[in-house]
Amino acid sequence: MSARLSTKFFSIRFGYNRHMDTGREKQEIPRNIDDVESVERLRSGGSKALAEMYQQHRGRLRRMVELRIDPRLMKRIDADDVLQEGFVVISKRLDDYLADPSMPVFVWMRFLVAQQLAAVQRWHFQRQKRDPRREEPVVPAKPTMDSGEMAREFSGSLTSPSQAAQRNELTERMRELLDTMEVADREILVLRHFEELTNAEAAAELGLTPGAASKRYIRALSKLKGVVS
Repeated sequence: MSARLSTKFFSIRFGYNRHMDTGREKQEIPRNIDDVESVERLRSGGSKALAEMYQQHRGRLRRMVELRIDPRLMKRIDADDVLQEGFVVISKRLDDYLADPSMPVFVWMRFLVAQQLAAVQRWHFQRQKRDPRREEPVVPAKPTMDSGEMAREFSGSLTSPSQAAQRNELTERMRELLDTMEVADREILVLRHFEELTNAEAAAELGLTPGAASKRYIRALSKLKGVVS
């Protein structure tokens, strides 16, 4: 699984409207013309348009699922199965979404697919609980990316294969930092760097204004940069 990161990791330019950040974290997310057009396309095209748009976003949704499958369940959960089941749920919820399209179409699809992944993971963990030979598993509240995997991806993008010892040390320092970060700070890193969501999409997913999302993102990057320097 490649995050396609590079040594430009800490030199990213942010394009957002500063006037949209009023200092309050939870606000209604502004709609852009692409969001409006996507909703209108669903209204006019129905299930056919939904299938086409889901296929258009399938690669990004698959990436989200693969990143967030619990490491303990990697061999048991198939991303394609989650995506197929997720589409069934999305199809059933289309009318509800069109009645109140409060988030961009992709973010809505992503939300429901993530819910489906969470349901699948809970089912597998429940099975483990019924097996007296197994230790009762700790079930995360929602699917998230493992901090160790995040640290390996980050450190791997900043060191060469010949710097194995340095990379291992950096990985461990990053993992320790990620484990102490606020959940929202870690999540913005996953959304922006690993899932490759735009700032506007990440903001919608977290329920923030674009300005607030950018501030949180920059703050999280600054913490990681402190480990590297």
